[in-house]
Amino acid sequence: MRELKVYIERDGKQIPAGRIAGEGYADASFAYTKDYLDSADAAPISILLPLKEEPFTPERTKNFFESLLPEGFSRKAVADWMKIDEKDYISILAELGKECLGAIKIIEGTNDEALGYELLSDERVKALAEEGATKSTKILLETHLSLTGATGKVGLYYDSESGNWYLPIGDAPSTHIVKQSHVRLKKIVLNEQLCMKTAGKLGINVPETFIISQQSKDDENLLFAIARYDRVLSDEKVIDGLKCPYRLHQEDFAQALGIFAADKYELKPSGYLAGMFELIRNNSSSPLEDQTELLKMIIFNYLTGNTDCHVKNFSLLYSKDLKSKRLAPAYDLIATRVYRMTSNMSFYIGGELNIENITRNCFARAASEIGLSEKIVLKNFDELADGFETAISEAANELSEVGFKNALDMKDEIIKSGGYGMLG
Repeated sequence: MRELKVYIERDGKQIPAGRIAGEGYADASFAYTKDYLDSADAAPISILLPLKEEPFTPERTKNFFESLLPEGFSRKAVADWMKIDEKDYISILAELGKECLGAIKIIEGTNDEALGYELLSDERVKALAEEGATKSTKILLETHLSLTGATGKVGLYYDSESGNWYLPIGDAPSTHIVKQSHVRLKKIVLNEQLCMKTAGKLGINVPETFIISQQSKDDENLLFAIARYDRVLSDEKVIDGLKCPYRLHQEDFAQALGIFAADKYELKPSGYLAGMFELIRNNSSSPLEDQTELLKMIIFNYLTGNTDCHVKNFSLLYSKDLKSKRLAPAYDLIATRVYRMTSNMSFYIGGELNIENITRNCFARAASEIGLSEKIVLKNFDELADGFETAISEAANELSEVGFKNALDMKDEIIKSGGYGMLG
């Protein structure tokens, strides 16, 4: 029998919440501990894992916990280095679960590893850009970091006062997620920064992002840094002279809706869009505001041609005390159509999946499905569409002025290849 302890951070303190137990990944099941259930402040770690004494099914357990792990190449590389089946999410959790997205920590055995931050030289940061996903996957293993997604990324600590980057040791929290440039998808760092800046100018809630250029504006030497909205700096705890962040819990929409990571794309009509809005209505502490914000994110992904806006790229963010939830800021905003990727969006909009067939009328048809009035849907659509070209032009000009001249060409490509260019 194998057992992993599951902790959740509440008000800056790690609380033992439950255990994952089983002979292997096929029969592993999660259950809350009696002490946690009996505590006055007990809160579920997931919408689909409500407080109860009985263990959850292996399927329900896998749905939540496997979604904490890397996907694609990073997942395979980790499994290869561990010499295990990449389906064995339990073994990978045991290795990487000390620093997940959100406030979950997973420990097998004792938790006596020292915490700390190791200063990174400019050369080592530069190596991340040059070596891409292979290097970042190695760091995932070295630091027990579990970051979801298929692209190469690492969790690092950034000290804004000194401009220094640090590698978290043990389960010391990171402050930023850093992504590498991509071998096949050229200028992807510039693409994402341009989309994030454009979204912010259109009033969409986005985290702080910036490009790490390491004295070179060449594509292969760029890194993309995203401030973690699930980490908040605190004066209460200091590690190696640095303020230690506390963790905010989050769960992505796939976890909350009971959709396995492998099914994050809606390949046939299955009600993903309706489920996303129902999730907000039933769980957000400000459902009207968050439904509007979610609508804007979806419209923006259409306008830019982001066909990779699957349900794992939307999340609920919990309050520090776990008592309330809000829609998390937008993330992974990349104009994928620039790379001639699939024309299919990640979920149906008004009965259409292919972006080339999606029109303003499709959003109008989707209104009844998502529980909003057609007037509200079209008002938001028109406001974003009307302001889109101005916003992306301003963002591109700002990037060009600081040396990223390719931003102007990227802007033109996004306008031409995305939904905005198909509006006529």
